[in-house]
Amino acid sequence: MCRNIKTLYNFDPPATQDEIRASALQFVRKLSGFNTPSKANEAVFNAAVEQVSEAATTLIHSLFTLSTPRNREVERAKLVIASAKRFGR
Repeated sequence: MCRNIKTLYNFDPPATQDEIRASALQFVRKLSGFNTPSKANEAVFNAAVEQVSEAATTLIHSLFTLSTPRNREVERAKLVIASAKRFGR
């Protein structure tokens, strides 16, 4: 599950709220062990996703760097090459 959590900081264009929430959802899924929580745990699961999302948003907007933002397309191309080397495609 956590393989889907991507670095969101220092990209141009910046990470969207949807991307941050998707990462928070994956993180809470990993911690809880639930892909989809039961009705009994749904409220606390969703509250945890919101709290993690808020914390991640605060973190991303508070960080400071002197490096130039990374390009999403260049980073995606690097991942494709790494995947081809790893899996032989």
